[in-house]
Amino acid sequence: MRRKLVVGNWKMNGSLAMLAELDAIAAAAAAHADVDAGVAVPTTLIAPAVARVPGFAIGAQDVHAAEKGAHTGCVSAAMLVEAGAVFTIVGHSERRHDQGETSQDAWAKAAAAHKHGLGVILCCGETEAERDAGRAERVIQAQVEKSLPENADGSWLTLAYEPRWAIGTGRTPTLDEISAIHSIARARMRHLVGDRADGIRILYGGSVTGDNAASILGAPDVDGALVGGASLTAAKFVPIITAAA
Repeated sequence: MRRKLVVGNWKMNGSLAMLAELDAIAAAAAAHADVDAGVAVPTTLIAPAVARVPGFAIGAQDVHAAEKGAHTGCVSAAMLVEAGAVFTIVGHSERRHDQGETSQDAWAKAAAAHKHGLGVILCCGETEAERDAGRAERVIQAQVEKSLPENADGSWLTLAYEPRWAIGTGRTPTLDEISAIHSIARARMRHLVGDRADGIRILYGGSVTGDNAASILGAPDVDGALVGGASLTAAKFVPIITAAA
């Protein structure tokens, strides 16, 4: 039985003052012991966030695949661990679109993060054009195949399905469409890592709110949510954690 997981992604938002929002978020997570929760904050806020809400899962939004070197502006897995992060997101659609990252990049980053004991949320998702062309299933299968580490299991890796056209737009796929992609992704993971795939949680991400969270989280094969804008305040994020309980 896979526990529900709700993770916030603050993206390039936040400040030291904004960390006060974590107080109520961490309290809600503690009140729902049957749900796992965490927040991925900007790198500059990891250490102060960990100090503010000890015991609550604080993560990063990206990691470099290399251990160290001439990679200006990048952050290694060891650096994230030293800052107090316990997980990182890799392969997010905004990284793929804005920075041109590939599934192979996501694979290398996931492997580097795992080597240093970080949990990994590995993202996949199709564009609007790919969905309209009837290629969503093939795109997801290819992304999973190219980015899933061969030693993947649910003890450290989570998959997140984020249709790119639903992120921050207010649009969401139907529940049947979400469940269908999650089922396809799990089938592909089973092909790659066998029975270990059954322990890997699959989150849905893309305009998740307190209003639609209960229905999305109740859909077949949806193990939680990766939440963007609605995770920036406790008032909007806590209802999603509650809906997962």
